[in-house]
Amino acid sequence: MEQILINLIAGAAGGNAIGKSSPTFDLGTLGNTIAGLIGGGVLGQIITMLWPAVAASIQGGSLDIGSIITQVIGGGAGGAILTAIVGAIKNKAA
Repeated sequence: MEQILINLIAGAAGGNAIGKSSPTFDLGTLGNTIAGLIGGGVLGQIITMLWPAVAASIQGGSLDIGSIITQVIGGGAGGAILTAIVGAIKNKAA
């Protein structure tokens, strides 16, 4: 449960960071947060599946600082990437 919360929070932060840093990608605060939550949750889970050491430490109950940092980076990147993609598509269509 902790890993999902970390992914979601980092994703929301990443989505808002990319949205506010570039008007091209900005979806508004709510849009950036929602896109970030989704992107962070999805990419964070993918990273956990693809990186066995992180998955093993989480499942083994030994969530260490390395695992937390990996989750934060994965979630933040996922949130930023999805927000950038959705923002670019939205602004191109407008």
